[in-house]
Amino acid sequence: MIARADAAATLDALTLRDLAFAAGADDAGFVSIDNPALDDQRAEILAAFPFARTLISFVVRMSRENLRSPARSLANHEFHHAGADCDETAHALARALEARGVRAGFAPAGFPMEADRWPGKLWVIAHKPVAVAAGLGLMGIHRNVIHPKFGNFILLGTVAIDVDVAHVCAPIDDNPCLECKLCVAACPTGAIAADGHFDFAACYTHNYREFMGGFVDFVETVAEAKSARDYRGKRADSETVSMWQSLAYKPNYKAAYCLAVCPAGEDVIGAYRSDKAGFLRDIVDPLRKKAETIYVSAGSDAEEYVARRLPHKKIKRVGSVLRPANVDSFLAALTHVFQRNQSAGLDAAYHFTFTGAWPRQATIAISNRKIDVRDGLVGAADLAVVADGETWIRFLRKEASLPWALISRRIRLKGDPRLLAAFGRCFPA
Repeated sequence: MIARADAAATLDALTLRDLAFAAGADDAGFVSIDNPALDDQRAEILAAFPFARTLISFVVRMSRENLRSPARSLANHEFHHAGADCDETAHALARALEARGVRAGFAPAGFPMEADRWPGKLWVIAHKPVAVAAGLGLMGIHRNVIHPKFGNFILLGTVAIDVDVAHVCAPIDDNPCLECKLCVAACPTGAIAADGHFDFAACYTHNYREFMGGFVDFVETVAEAKSARDYRGKRADSETVSMWQSLAYKPNYKAAYCLAVCPAGEDVIGAYRSDKAGFLRDIVDPLRKKAETIYVSAGSDAEEYVARRLPHKKIKRVGSVLRPANVDSFLAALTHVFQRNQSAGLDAAYHFTFTGAWPRQATIAISNRKIDVRDGLVGAADLAVVADGETWIRFLRKEASLPWALISRRIRLKGDPRLLAAFGRCFPA
């Protein structure tokens, strides 16, 4: 028995790995809470688990063929089944550690999360950076962790404990990502670009259609419908049934094709290396050629991409699914929802001064299809915006009109007002 942890308590890494495997993990690694790689995660982890001194990161494998199937019901069943396995593994490992006198807590692989934080960071522990720091893989171009053996066909879990581990891990040296760009080819929204750019808004709007923001949009569509016939004109019966299925069972991803086509990992790469043409024909092409509805924001890069590259897929415009709740969430989201193709030709610096309940100043520079967001008023501005914070958020949520806000001087502009319209085109979500 290991006595309840004190300042000198340690746990042997081999013993800890054996416990993780016995609990159901397929691999496990360890990282100190003080590791610099966790600098942006530490405060929130300690807020949930103030006793944490070491994080155990573990992986649970998923069935590859279900995830590769064009039938998304099969893929989603595997996501949910493996997610339950992941949570059971974390639960079993925590109980085994508690039986040894070690304090242990864990966050679920997915839901439930802290929904009151919406639209900010809902999850308590970000499993991906913990897994990378613990040596269980590296991030691929598709923003998924690739395990050197199992590839990206894994789910991640984390258990926090109150003891040090005699041997902690380090990130692996070689990235398993092949940079084959199959995830780029398979993504139905163009969210993953060949140069490494990732359009979070495009991915979220479609793939997570039946999750948080998409559900909010669905409810508002129901609320705004004048009649059942009016609602049916906006949403097909199959969409309503699909939303019911996600509510009755568990939320279903619309795509996740980036995971499905990834050939990286020792256990996965053989089929790709031995017959690349066959891999493309049997795995990539069925997903790319699938006739399906792609959900996009009007005027977004995703809408343009689908129309140009995947004309056999149906485009459906939906309402905003990433609306800010306050000034802080507005500024935090800008880099994630920025549409670089819509910004083409724009070269401008914006000064924002927010007053009222959410006072803050920020500088936003857009140039060469890139965005830079900084605190404070930096340099000269092409357009200066002074706005009551609550009015600005109501304007973004389409609850207040810009002409009214300008006339009432709740929003004031100094500079070319056309730059505000150009700014808006960069953020259609």
